[in-house]
Amino acid sequence: MLAVDTNVIVRYLVRDDRGQAERTDDLIRNNRIWITKTVLLETEWVLRDTYSLERQRIANLLRAVAGITTVQVEDEVEVASALDWFAAGMDFADALHLASSTRTLEFATFDRKFVAKAARLTPFRMLALR
Repeated sequence: MLAVDTNVIVRYLVRDDRGQAERTDDLIRNNRIWITKTVLLETEWVLRDTYSLERQRIANLLRAVAGITTVQVEDEVEVASALDWFAAGMDFADALHLASSTRTLEFATFDRKFVAKAARLTPFRMLALR
């Protein structure tokens, strides 16, 4: 299995450099690929900040890459939940933090917007700190 960096996933998704896109195609087609949650997190940020892609487009792209038969995503169930919450309006980093906390009873934060969105979208008990 071959772990890949954010730039590999971004090149594969945005295809803004033909040569690099072709190399990523070959890499993904001919290897078992491992994508960490941190690479997905950074990929979302790059797609949003550098490429100005909209939330739904980013969620669809990340789901598409995660669905490739040669790709395995770290904590795929948690990532799927995080992508659902992200698509519904939650910040992707917050969604990943929350989805990665399934072994806990509560999630504490000072971020009241996060608390409100999480209460609406997830089964987590949120603890709003003051």
